[in-house]
Amino acid sequence: MIAEQQFPSETLVLLAFVNCMSGQFLHSYVPGISETSSSAGRQLFVNGLMTLGFAGARQQSELCNESLMLEKLPACGKSFEEMMKRVDSKKWCNLTEFIMYYDNFTQCTEREANNASCFWPNPLAEGFITGIHKQFFSNCTSEKVHWEDPPDEILITLILIPVLLTCAMITLVVWCSKRSDILV
Repeated sequence: MIAEQQFPSETLVLLAFVNCMSGQFLHSYVPGISETSSSAGRQLFVNGLMTLGFAGARQQSELCNESLMLEKLPACGKSFEEMMKRVDSKKWCNLTEFIMYYDNFTQCTEREANNASCFWPNPLAEGFITGIHKQFFSNCTSEKVHWEDPPDEILITLILIPVLLTCAMITLVVWCSKRSDILV
């Protein structure tokens, strides 16, 4: 029986899927399942496989190795630092100047976190990324725009035009409704 042998989970899922699609798995390898009841069971089994293995939902089998991740993340930061040296420091606040470098940095941190069996983002990786932001982008605060009212002449005009148009439309509708005998 397949269940007695030790296979990696990906192999079992693939083998079960192939056997199930050919109608062999449930009645051959699962005790108590007959040929007639295997159709409904096969459908449930395939749905279960789709949910677990083929829909992208993969359980993490290893614990996060935080020390390995913290050991590898500085290499991403160093690479980003080298790339940022190519950009004039006056342009560090303009994202279009270094978006590709930042994308490479983000992908590197995600890859290193995944290699250490850690989820990404996680608090440690976020702390590292925040440190990089402080190093390169601390002077990039957005300046608040101070809004002012327009001059009174323009403001009065902008208010009166819609009010007068509304009054004119109401007057026109009332006048036309009283003269319905001529318009028919």
